[in-house]
Amino acid sequence: MFENIENIIFDFGGVIHDIRYENVGEAFVEHGITNLGDFYSKDFQTKEMDLFEKGLLTTEQYRDYIRRITSSILSDDDIDDIVNAILIDVPRERVELLQRVRLHYKLFLFSNTNQINYDCFTVRLRKKFGFDIFQECFDAAYFSHFIHLRKPAKEGFELILDEQHLVPEKTLFIDDIEKNLEGARAVGINGLHLSKGTIIDLFDDEDFLK
Repeated sequence: MFENIENIIFDFGGVIHDIRYENVGEAFVEHGITNLGDFYSKDFQTKEMDLFEKGLLTTEQYRDYIRRITSSILSDDDIDDIVNAILIDVPRERVELLQRVRLHYKLFLFSNTNQINYDCFTVRLRKKFGFDIFQECFDAAYFSHFIHLRKPAKEGFELILDEQHLVPEKTLFIDDIEKNLEGARAVGINGLHLSKGTIIDLFDDEDFLK
C-alpha cells in the first residue's frame, strides 16, 4: 500500500481523533434550541464556520454569530461546550501507532479546525498523554485557523509541500472525507480515503517496517 511513500499527511478529526457531528445538534437541543435546521455535519457547514476554521472570524465574533442565529443569550461557556461536543477522544493505541510509524516515515498533520476546538483538545490530550502529541507524533502540524487555509483547497497542501520540501509523488494524504482528497491530488499527492475502520487497520508490520 505504501510503496515509494516517504511522507504521510494525516487528517485529524475522524482519522486520529474520534468525533461525532450529531453531538453538536444534540447539544443545541439540550440548551433549548430546537429549530436550528442545517448547521454542521460531515457534509455541510455554514460559511461562518468556514471563516472560523480559516481564522477569519475571531472566537468572540463566532460566539456572537451563534447568539444571533439562535436568538439566545447563550454564555461563552455554553457556546464552547456546544462547539466542543463534537470531540470524543484520541485512543491511546493510535498515538502509539503514530509513534511507531514515525520511525519509518515523515509524518504531518493537516486539520480543518477552529480556535474553540483547538483550545479544548490540546488541553485534554496533554492531560491524557502527559505530552504534546503534535510534537511527539508529527514532524509538523498544520491547523486551518492558523494558516488561514482549509481543505479541500489545494493551497494548503502546496504550503505543506513547500515548507517541508516534500516530493508530492512520495507523499500520502489520509482523510475520512473523500472531498478533502481533491486538493491533495490536484498537487500530485497520493490520496487515501479512510471510508471505514481506523488507521490501525491501515498499517501492519509489512506495511511500515522497511
